[in-house]
Amino acid sequence: MRRSLRQAARDGERLSVTSHDGLRLAARLVPPTEGEPRCIVAMFHGYRSSHAIDFGIIAEELRRLGFALLLADQRAHGESDGMTITFGINESKDCLSWIDYAIKRFGEDSKLIITGVSMGASTVMLAAGEKLPKNVVCVLADCGYTSAKEIIKKVIDEMGLPSKLLYPFVKLGAKTFGNFDPDENSPLEAMKKSKVPVIFIHGDNDTFVPCDMSRRLYEACASEKKKLVTIKGAGHGLAFPVDKKLYLDSLRDFQRECGF
Repeated sequence: MRRSLRQAARDGERLSVTSHDGLRLAARLVPPTEGEPRCIVAMFHGYRSSHAIDFGIIAEELRRLGFALLLADQRAHGESDGMTITFGINESKDCLSWIDYAIKRFGEDSKLIITGVSMGASTVMLAAGEKLPKNVVCVLADCGYTSAKEIIKKVIDEMGLPSKLLYPFVKLGAKTFGNFDPDENSPLEAMKKSKVPVIFIHGDNDTFVPCDMSRRLYEACASEKKKLVTIKGAGHGLAFPVDKKLYLDSLRDFQRECGF
């Protein structure tokens, strides 16, 4: 499956936009398997990952269901420019740029779903905290974390180091050398402002980004239409491979509930 997505991406149309801070961002546009697209799904991969790794299986299912895919290379990944990964802070602004591009490209009546895995999920959740155009009909957040600060401190603790002592230095380094503040915004705060429908999916055996983070994000979400799906036994980023049926059935049910 991953090989087929790689081939489809290679054969797909190359896209580019300029970020708010002057970077050239790259993506590939992959059409549905047959016919005209029902909807465009903009997909954002995780930290030091790629669309082939994070979406290699589900992407082919979505194509068969009639969706076109906009496979974004996050900044500092793949063919996109950049030297610094900002844990969703600047990536969410890049997401907004891709949304603007898609509407201009596909028309004012086009419908978009924005989805991401791990850091990609936090990317789209942060974007959902902004005033999104009506074209964005759904956000899918797969194993996203509540904040950059919380996930960074968790990783420091798991290294056997004192996060309370070291995090201020991490923050200073991010601001000094990466030109971003990890405390600037968080998916948890963004969800409190979100109006677009959001579906949260998380494996209950995720030891990297705990499933409880999605539970907290769901509780914080201000959208009138929201759904939380936990996949039994699934680790980080593995919800779809572990239970494809539940994953797709949940998406279809949510689609019907939201009326798009």
